Amino acid sequence: MAEVDLTRLKPYGDTMNDGMVQVSFTLPVPLTPEAQEAARLLALRMGLDEPRVVESRELGMGFSFFILYGACRHTVDFTEIKAAKVDVEAMDMDEVNRFVREKIGRRITVVGACIETDAHTVGIDAILNMKGFAGEYGLERYPEFKVINMGAQVPSEDLAARAITEKADAILVSQVVTQKNIHVTNLTKLVDLLEAEGVRDRVILVVGGPRISHELATELGYDAGFGRGTVPSEVASFLARALLRRLK
Repeated sequence: MAEVDLTRLKPYGDTMNDGMVQVSFTLPVPLTPEAQEAARLLALRMGLDEPRVVESRELGMGFSFFILYGACRHTVDFTEIKAAKVDVEAMDMDEVNRFVREKIGRRITVVGACIETDAHTVGIDAILNMKGFAGEYGLERYPEFKVINMGAQVPSEDLAARAITEKADAILVSQVVTQKNIHVTNLTKLVDLLEAEGVRDRVILVVGGPRISHELATELGYDAGFGRGTVPSEVASFLARALLRRLK
């Protein structure tokens, strides 16, 4: 196998450094030879060498779908990349509970929900529900956590009010739907509500979802953002350590 040059990293297809990638997209035109050529030209302008359409379908209503292969001519210097991520020393379930008992001395109250029009509970349930995710129990199973899972399509006003009533230490928000950046609107609304109520600085505010990054979360005023593949113990570890820092 050829040696990987991390300063000039390229996609891998069949052979090292061939740059081969697959892209797919829809065009708002019927499937014609001209549409096929338009798809190929667009791939060229994306930076793909020798792109070829390998699959195309008529979608109806004047739309067509394309799958193309091509070689990416661009590289990145992997050694220079600094990605924003939640900086936390992960603990397992037993370690988190022991940490809370010994260093905080009381249960951590967490209120969570999928807010506004988002009806996808899979993310919030993966972290909070007792059954958990990826072989781990959710926070409802942690004896040192009090968890209120409000479910889906919860208005931000209701989530904020419940957090205030419960004197929550943390609010967990899940956002799966991101079309037209609706998640940004929803998440900003919640921050604004908490600030208006004068409680933003009293809670640890966390958002999660498959298209959520820590960088986006902090830009919107959240303490942390967790993306795809996050397991309950990661969130629990962050909450426990973040709360301890606030209490000191």
